[in-house]
Order: sequence, then C-alpha cells, then structure tokens
Amino acid sequence: MILKTFGWSFGLTVVGLAAAFLLWGWEGFAIVAILTVLEISLSFDNAVVNAGVLKRMNEFWQKIFLTVGILIAVFGMRLVFPVLIVSLTARVGPIEAVQLALDHPDQYSEMVTDAHPAIAAFGGMFLLMIFLEFIFEEREHAWIGWLERPLSKLGRIDAASVGIALAALLVTASTIATNAYQHGGGHADKSQTVLLAGVAGLLTYLVVGGLSGYFEDRLEDTEERVDEEARESTQRSGAPTAVGLAGRAAFFLFLYLEVLDASFSFDGVIGAFAITNEIFEMALGLGIGALYVRSLTIYLVRQGTLDDYRYLEHGAHYAIGALAVLLLVSIRWHLPEVVTGLIGVALIGAAFWSSVRANRLDAAKEKAPAG
Repeated sequence: MILKTFGWSFGLTVVGLAAAFLLWGWEGFAIVAILTVLEISLSFDNAVVNAGVLKRMNEFWQKIFLTVGILIAVFGMRLVFPVLIVSLTARVGPIEAVQLALDHPDQYSEMVTDAHPAIAAFGGMFLLMIFLEFIFEEREHAWIGWLERPLSKLGRIDAASVGIALAALLVTASTIATNAYQHGGGHADKSQTVLLAGVAGLLTYLVVGGLSGYFEDRLEDTEERVDEEARESTQRSGAPTAVGLAGRAAFFLFLYLEVLDASFSFDGVIGAFAITNEIFEMALGLGIGALYVRSLTIYLVRQGTLDDYRYLEHGAHYAIGALAVLLLVSIRWHLPEVVTGLIGVALIGAAFWSSVRANRLDAAKEKAPAG
C-alpha cells in the first residue's frame, strides 16, 4: 500500500536529489532536501484536511483534484509563484527574471539580495499571521502548555493577532529596516519598503483566509442541500439512497481545496526564501515536497483514517513562527540558509517525538489496572 501510494514520490525524490547534486553540489543537495522536508512538515496538516474533504467527493472529482490539482500545486505555486515574487520585488519582467537566473546568476543574486527586505517583510508578516492565528486558538491538546494556554485566552480579544502583527511590523520598520542588508555587504534605509510590503503580506493573508471561509460556507450550504435531497429521495423510494458530491457541489469543493492548497503553498514558498534565493532550488525542493503531500492525502483517503500524532500540527506552526521571525531579522543580518532550514526541521522532530511519548503514555494508562 505504501509503495503503491508513495512510489512516484520516492522515485522523483531520488531523481530530484541527484539532479540537485549534479547542478549545485553538496550545498544544493542539502538545500533541496531541507526544502522538501520543510514543505512536507508545513503542509502535513493540509494533507489531513484535504483527506477529510476529498473523501466526500465522487471518484471523478477526486481524480481531477489529484491530477489537475497537482499541476497547479507543483508548477503554479512552487515554480511560477516564486518567479512572480522576484519579478515584483526586483521590478523586472517574469521572463527577464528567469533569464537572469539562468544566464547571469551573479546579477540575479544581487537583485534578489537588494529586493530581500521587501520579500522578507511580505513573507514574515504572512507567516506571522498564520502562527498567531494558530497559537491564539483554544485547543484540546497543548504542546507547550505554559505558553499556549495563556495565549489562547488572549486570542478571545477580537483582532488580537492583527494588532500584534502590525505592532511587530512597526517595530521592524522603525529599527531593523533602517539599516537593511544589501549586496556587497552594504546597508540602506528600507523602512518605507518594509512597511508597505509588510502591510501587503498582512492583507494577502486576510484575503486568502476570507476566500477559504467563503468557499467553506458555500460548501456547508451545498452539503445541507444534498443531504436534504437524499432524505427526500429515501422517503419517496423507501430505501436509503447515497448521494455523492458531484457537479456544482463538487466544483465548489474543488475550488475550496485549491484555495486551501494555495494558502499552505504561501507559507512553504515564503518560508523557502529564508533558506535560499535560488528559484530553481526552491521549485525543485518544494515540488518534491508537494508530491509527498498529495501522496499522503491519497494514503489517508484510502486508509480511511487520519494520523494521531497530536503535536505535529503544533510543531509545523512553531516552525512557521520561527521562519517569520528569521525572515524579519534577515532584513538586516544575513543568516546561513542551512541553519534557518534546520530550525524548522528540529521543531517538527521535537513535536513528533512529543507525540510518540504522549501516545505511549496514553497506551500505558489504558493498560494499567483500575484502582
């Protein structure tokens, strides 16, 4: 089952890592591997959500999501989107950005370095909002209880996450951005650029979240209508009738899943800029990771069960929060790419181990004799 589901992912991982080593050496190999793990870890909860929604679609729309959807996820968000970010921040055309990356990598690197304050501010604010929205929500399980429980109470205040994010942006723009790092070791005042880019990142998060909420509401309305039709059909025929989501209902479900994918792709792509500025290393690592996320979604749907590692979602969001802080710090100070990547991996590993320990403790309590 595992080999059948993950076979393509395993095979393309070997090919991708071999290509990374041949093109960029051991450093490129390490960066692509880290980006792959980063994408899988940040999108793990997305696979769980996708599996829960995908099983409600009929077989045709499941295939559409797993074929057309993977093209959008890998080529659209992991390849085209990074190029667009570089194009907008460096103020060059998308084709010119690709040509510079291929023909003049040194000039391209200088342009990306000079545009990095805007990229970091945009991405840092987007990622910070994801982390704050998670940490301010009350949950059944708390990984770091002394921190999460008080913050979940603070989250009851309306727009608390937006207020804190804006405060962080103002501090960053008025302190770190006044002496932003530029190519050649120079520094420049990028306060206005960072402020505008940070607001844009915040607005992007709110728009993506709004669209996700819109499609989720439409989905709930459609499912209620489908359930009502099923009940009426059962009453007329006297026998239970299975009504699957198809047609317009499945189309809205497909759109909802694509918006979810886009939102999770944002944090992966933006987080990748904290590790490397090379768009091809980025596309390769994130693309491999996206294939694993799709394979994991298929696996969860076919198995009919979801993973029970309770703290993995916490670890992924703490990794997002760490990347947000590192991105904002990197506006002024250059940070080693491998170090920034390993911080996220370490947090995911710690969350996984905590989940395993918690499951073992639960199992021991169940086996313990009463009294």
